[in-house]
Amino acid sequence: MLPANTPVPLALLFVSIAVTLIVALRYVLTSGLFAFATSRVRPGLYAGKSAQIGREVRWSLLSAAIYGVPAGIVLWGWQHRGWTAITDDWASLPLWYHPLSLLIYLFVQDTCFYWSHRWMHRPKWFRLAHAVHHDSRPPTAWTAMSFHPIEAVTGAVVVPVLVFLVPIHIATLALVLTIATVMGVTNHMGWEMFPRWLVHSALGQWLITASHHERHHEEYRCNFGLYFRLWDRLCGTDKGLSRRIVAEAGHASSAAPR
Repeated sequence: MLPANTPVPLALLFVSIAVTLIVALRYVLTSGLFAFATSRVRPGLYAGKSAQIGREVRWSLLSAAIYGVPAGIVLWGWQHRGWTAITDDWASLPLWYHPLSLLIYLFVQDTCFYWSHRWMHRPKWFRLAHAVHHDSRPPTAWTAMSFHPIEAVTGAVVVPVLVFLVPIHIATLALVLTIATVMGVTNHMGWEMFPRWLVHSALGQWLITASHHERHHEEYRCNFGLYFRLWDRLCGTDKGLSRRIVAEAGHASSAAPR
């Protein structure tokens, strides 16, 4: 906690640095955990990728600052100025609203990601920014935050804007960020960690996992979503699952596009 008389510019600098370090640590621990799991479940999958992984880590740590600065400013504003619609009182919102707020945040994130991601695949913006992310061929557990700063900004502003518009409990917000972190890493790690009964179920037809997102990294102009396949299906950009990942997971009979 900062002293109450800390000058505002200094306080904002401090919280921005602190949250940046937290985001960077979260990235290192989460990606490191799933990279370790990969070395056990799919030994050799990342063999020869040391240079690529090093590049991914460097871009990701820069992205951590781009995500951390606005998050830190918003966090300080909530705690010290009453900004935002964040609450730490469960009773201040109806019980039924808490899961709804989670879904709202995930849906808005997914929508913004889908359209900004498609925009990033326009030739000019791909060459300028998004090519950094696609330099990971194929992606690894370290790829999730490997963005050019321009692309990082498009993702970093969504939640800080939402917290001013959509009421949410701080614990639910933490769950949103946890889901974003875990799904971002697991969707890029190059193998399917989720079981066949989920990936190929009726629910799995609408959720994005590594089997689905890997196909985006294989073909580029399809499968643009973040969490859900809704926008891909509505816009005709859903090309189904990666044949390689499906086959390696032992799901080969379900490899055909949907």
